[in-house]
Amino acid sequence: MGKIIISENVSLDGVVQDPTGEEGFRLGGWFGQFGGKARWALRDGEWADRLNSMPKYVVSSTLEEPKWTNSTVLKGDVVTEVSKLRQELGGDIVVYGSTRLVHTLIEHDLVDELRLMVYPVVLGAGERLFGETSDKIPMRLISTQTIGDGLAFLTYQFVRDA
Repeated sequence: MGKIIISENVSLDGVVQDPTGEEGFRLGGWFGQFGGKARWALRDGEWADRLNSMPKYVVSSTLEEPKWTNSTVLKGDVVTEVSKLRQELGGDIVVYGSTRLVHTLIEHDLVDELRLMVYPVVLGAGERLFGETSDKIPMRLISTQTIGDGLAFLTYQFVRDA
């Protein structure tokens, strides 16, 4: 059975919206101010080659032909499709980006681990990693790492039956 891991770039106040500034959010672009990462589909080299060759799954009701190599579109009920994928695959299934998908997966108790790259900026507005939930969500901090000048990489494990 696969392990679902959420990986997000987040501000100190929990904002995940438009870190690269490409979506037009007025406070977007905070990611690049602290040494942003490359877009792998447009890069080359050993690490990019590895990422480009890995299987990728995209949850979408409109996308027909994903442009990134080795991508499969998951259509239909997201909870059913992700649950099925989790049963079929071994190893880590890492979810990047989509806050809506993240909220759905967390609400349906499908997430095993949360990896946060916390950026030292407070935005005061924007879409947050955690919205309203139906119940509390206990987690256990399992790893911390400081990166560069002020970035914190935090790994949490979701605690079940707490």
